[in-house]
Amino acid sequence: MKKLTLVLGIIVLLAGFADKAVAQYYFYDGRYYDNPLLIELGGSVGAMNCLTDIGGRKGIGKKFIKDLNLGKTNFAGSFYISANYKYAVSLRAEATFGQLKADDKVLESVKSTTYGRYERNLSFRTNISEFMLAAEIHPLFIFIPKDNDDWTPPMLSPYLLAGVGFFHFNPQAQSNGKWVDLQPLSTEGQGFKEYSDRKPYKLNQISIPVGIGVRYELSSVINLRAEFVYRILNTDYLDDVSTTYIDPSVYQNYFTGGKLTNALLLNDRQYELDPTHITEPGDQRGDPSKKDSYFSFNVKIGYTFGREAIKR
Repeated sequence: MKKLTLVLGIIVLLAGFADKAVAQYYFYDGRYYDNPLLIELGGSVGAMNCLTDIGGRKGIGKKFIKDLNLGKTNFAGSFYISANYKYAVSLRAEATFGQLKADDKVLESVKSTTYGRYERNLSFRTNISEFMLAAEIHPLFIFIPKDNDDWTPPMLSPYLLAGVGFFHFNPQAQSNGKWVDLQPLSTEGQGFKEYSDRKPYKLNQISIPVGIGVRYELSSVINLRAEFVYRILNTDYLDDVSTTYIDPSVYQNYFTGGKLTNALLLNDRQYELDPTHITEPGDQRGDPSKKDSYFSFNVKIGYTFGREAIKR
């Protein structure tokens, strides 16, 4: 929270400087001056999805959109504040909220090709709360000459963005009609001395967001954007699945009561489809060679401060 307050304070301070800056550029409709620094407030609605060990499409699992389940797309929304310098470069602080989910049962129609991923029968959901600090680069305003009085900013501007994100997640699975938090159950032996190489994963982590977008100027103060942002993660436990099955007998060394029951039920769910199946410790549960990721597509609307009407 202190980091968010600091960033917002910096942007508000820049807004104060913008009011004092000398207006240098005409806006596209010719009725406004633009200060070199403009402040924008806005929000977005869109869709969020993920690429994890769970779900996917036929085969052994492929990269990016070849393994994407569009049916698991969920609603996402955000609000943001940004400082834009001469249209070319922006610094944006944004808070995004959404939900991710995946399910091995989507593979039922192609289960003969999935090498046991359908029979694994795992699923998850998690809410996502993310704070992102990112820079936008608008190439048209960097590379197009602006050395004559007739130049006006284009109404449509593609851009690139990259930054750093801080996000919270908490994978859950449904058992007997109730949603159960998976991280405390150590479904792959995280934190157990019998599996000392498997450390508990943190529910607050850093991401690297990268993306592309396009901005369209509706008026002197309102703009619309369409934007795609992909988050590069340093965790393979977004879905609570990463490596191999453990010996379930070790749970009684650490858990009792309902927690023990949940751990035994949710670490291995192959019995639900085949009660005769026997899982051996060390059998593949996930693929630790690939990190998880999530991404969003959204439509933004922003309100711009800092333009001055020309006095007639």
